[in-house]
Amino acid sequence: MNYIRITEANIDKEHICCAMSGKQGEKKKAWMKERFAEGLVFYRSEERGKCFIEYIPAENAWVPIDAPEYLYINCLWIAGSMKGHGYSNDLLAECIRDAAQQGKKGLCILSSEKRKKEFLADPKYLTYKGFRTADTSDCGIILMYLPLCEDAPVPQFRDCAKHPIIAEKGFVIYYTDQCPLTYYWVPRVAEEAAEHGIEIKTVHITDKKTAQNMPAPVTTYALFKDGKFVTQAIQSDKMFFKLAGIDAQDKK
Repeated sequence: MNYIRITEANIDKEHICCAMSGKQGEKKKAWMKERFAEGLVFYRSEERGKCFIEYIPAENAWVPIDAPEYLYINCLWIAGSMKGHGYSNDLLAECIRDAAQQGKKGLCILSSEKRKKEFLADPKYLTYKGFRTADTSDCGIILMYLPLCEDAPVPQFRDCAKHPIIAEKGFVIYYTDQCPLTYYWVPRVAEEAAEHGIEIKTVHITDKKTAQNMPAPVTTYALFKDGKFVTQAIQSDKMFFKLAGIDAQDKK
């Protein structure tokens, strides 16, 4: 398999594996364009499909972690017919090579305890590749790391991510433009919830500093209910209504 690196020079003409068509894809690309100067790297398979890795120096990552001199993997995603061919190994190996060349201390990525959860890396695969658990959030999301030298410090969650809680009542969704799915589903869920009389607030995170101090380990999407973290999985309207215990067919 050959791979393509997406850069400022080719992003307007190249397909982004995780991006849907239209404005959703445009939002994701716009977010990426602002990150290239900060060291964002995006590799995808030459063949179109969900097969890519996206990473950035941890100091510039939109997550509340402290991981000096690390690369943070935003996403390593192989799906559908792309699975089972070793492409994850290829992409991860390229990230490791790049990190070593830059003199980084290691790699880090978000995962979950015991089993894989939506929009998080597979803990079994990461363990197989030598990653270790660095820190654990109260909500069961873990920060895993792969040290590349003996003196590599262990990355840590910031307190806001380690103990995710907010003061607001009702439902609150924090989200960024890093994932194109949020552009479509967040406003749709908010609109549908309002029609059903469900109290909901959406918070669009648009800068790195705010993201790095967000009250949840995952900043791409974080759903709270009555102050407690519920999920990092981007909710469709039907999924949200099920979570809220409401029959979506029962229009107000």
